[in-house]
Amino acid sequence: MAELRLVNLCKTYGDTNAVKDVNLTVRDGEFVTLLGPSGCGKTTTLRMIAGFTTPTAGSILLDEVPITSIEQKILLPPEKRDMGMVFQSYAVWPHMNIFQNVAYPLKFKHFSKQEIQDKVMNVLGLVKLENFAQRMPDQLSGGQQQRVALARALVMEPKVLLLDEPLSNLDAKLRESMRFEIVELQRRLKITVVYVTHDQAEAMSMSDRVVIMYNGLIQQIGSAPDVYQKPVNAFVADFIGMANFIPCIIQDISGDVARVILDDGTENHYLLCPITSGHYSPGERAVVVVRPEFVEVIPYQGQGGTNAKVVRQTYLGDKSDCLLELGKINLRANTQTSFLLTPGQDVSVSFTNPILLDVER
Repeated sequence: MAELRLVNLCKTYGDTNAVKDVNLTVRDGEFVTLLGPSGCGKTTTLRMIAGFTTPTAGSILLDEVPITSIEQKILLPPEKRDMGMVFQSYAVWPHMNIFQNVAYPLKFKHFSKQEIQDKVMNVLGLVKLENFAQRMPDQLSGGQQQRVALARALVMEPKVLLLDEPLSNLDAKLRESMRFEIVELQRRLKITVVYVTHDQAEAMSMSDRVVIMYNGLIQQIGSAPDVYQKPVNAFVADFIGMANFIPCIIQDISGDVARVILDDGTENHYLLCPITSGHYSPGERAVVVVRPEFVEVIPYQGQGGTNAKVVRQTYLGDKSDCLLELGKINLRANTQTSFLLTPGQDVSVSFTNPILLDVER
């Protein structure tokens, strides 16, 4: 068992609150990603978990045993936390061959030569580098060096694996393949993982749950479909994927559905939105969030519908990206490449899966 729990974790630097009251439980064998823009507190949180940064307040528990507690004055050093860490820079020592790099942490644990041989070759097999043991780091590709760093973190059989933007130095194609290799390895080992990235695609494709952070605060915790389809606020909706934000005014409410008028300067565009969170009243301002893939563009239907004007259509291979003018609002929509539009053309639009959120962004 390796359950990790963060309780009221805080970190301040002078007057700056880098991390504010973070509460999070990472379940045994779970892959959790801390996601957010630069400066949101995700790496600081990871470094506090690893023991490299001392919190200002709060505690960290591993299997319900405190490894950090400011109140109890407990601060286990990194090497006693039973955690492995993979850094963004790999930190592979250039003067050691691959076997020596991976074996390095074992030297301080008084293992026999045979035990070290067995453990290193076993973990190199896990990361598909068993035939590269005698090579030097400069003889490996970036992806292979990242696997060396991963093997070195795993050779001590840690309870928790921590990864700090480990793929950011790789090219796009290699980064994508390494995502699946890491996930496959994690599932095979059933190890608890905390992963840090600013890359939405990494977080969405790899994680059991995503923790979205901004300004040192957790904004939302959920599965990839949850945070994409049911964002709790406009920041999450804006950060995850692409979204249209359309101001609106609540006209009336029936059960868990609100009828809104889109505040686009036309005074005649209405929409029905399910209320999934928050409390709204008639006359109140709100925001309708619609993903581009849920904006349907059809030939102009005349008066009475929701009508827009084409600004441009950009071919992207599998789809076209359209920029439309909806009254005074710019609107992004995805269309089929066979549906050709011209700038200035009038079209009608309809929305599916609209999300109603508070007006504050």
